Amino acid sequence: MAVNQNSKFDVVVIGGGQSALTTAYFLKRSGMSYVLLDADPAPGGAWRHGWDSLRLFSPSSWSSIAGWPMPAVSEETPRRDDVVDYLTQYEKRYNFPIIRSTWVSRVERIEDGLRVVSGDRYWDAKAVISATGTWNRPFIPSYLGQELFLEQQLHSAHYVGPNRFEGKTVLVVGGGNSGAQIYAEVSKVAQATWVTQEVPRFLPDQVDGRVLFERATARLKAQQEGSEPKELIAGLGDIVMVPSVKEARERGVLNAVRPFTHFTPTGVVWPSGHETTVDVVIWCTGFFPALDHLTYLGLVGQDGKVAVDENRSVDLPNLWLVGYGDWTGLASATLIGVTRTARDAVKQVQSYLAGVA
Repeated sequence: MAVNQNSKFDVVVIGGGQSALTTAYFLKRSGMSYVLLDADPAPGGAWRHGWDSLRLFSPSSWSSIAGWPMPAVSEETPRRDDVVDYLTQYEKRYNFPIIRSTWVSRVERIEDGLRVVSGDRYWDAKAVISATGTWNRPFIPSYLGQELFLEQQLHSAHYVGPNRFEGKTVLVVGGGNSGAQIYAEVSKVAQATWVTQEVPRFLPDQVDGRVLFERATARLKAQQEGSEPKELIAGLGDIVMVPSVKEARERGVLNAVRPFTHFTPTGVVWPSGHETTVDVVIWCTGFFPALDHLTYLGLVGQDGKVAVDENRSVDLPNLWLVGYGDWTGLASATLIGVTRTARDAVKQVQSYLAGVA
């Protein structure tokens, strides 16, 4: 769909992944004028950058965004490419106005709204919805002597597959699902050690994303009511036993150790004083919100977040944030969870614009 630069829109959405597309679904139904600005050259959002074997925790029916269910797959749960295909077809189905390869450098205030700037181009809007996710802001913790380490380090954001590490000594650092899945496959071809802050929490084999989402919702409801959940409720960050992780357990290698104390030029030193020579460190240590485009507004705090009431900026009433994590809506960084947040954000935008019209 053709979109004119410098046109005045009701809403500009920054992003082109699952959160932006879900938001666009409700914007299309609202009748408001809008455009999506996507930094990537093709559909799929962060899923385009996931490692080759990445797979979801839930079946297709529980991995869908608003309006159109993800088509069923032949395996238990969809893989990365299934999600990319789904989001690509989703865009075509609804013919959203998307401008690609458009890296937003900043958002600035103008007299009657906000201006979204990309290089020498800009788009003006009455309201902005930021949906840039986290993939572009990988987090790597700081360790003593890290700058001395001469061997390879990479974040899970840039991990593709295990073959390049065959025969090497590898540390996989991080106790979440990405750490478990990457360690499981790297340990098949390399001398791998899994390093986690705490002993990993593995969910029962039969528990998948459906159960996690239901339990997380129950936890939130209990907190809102000022009560405690009746049972120990697993969190969305606990490790799901996808096939690769089960296979690592069957090989007897699904074990983790506590962190090393510091780096040397060729390896790491453990609390016992023992030193291990290491070829590669793979950091599966999460991400920060990708909010550099909002720093010009002075809204990004020391914690890397923007103060929000639900998912609306506290300090800038015509700015919303969708899909960055629970702080912008329960499970809003997941396929199944973002619909509620996106729908609420668009309703709030409609109310806001009606009030300023």
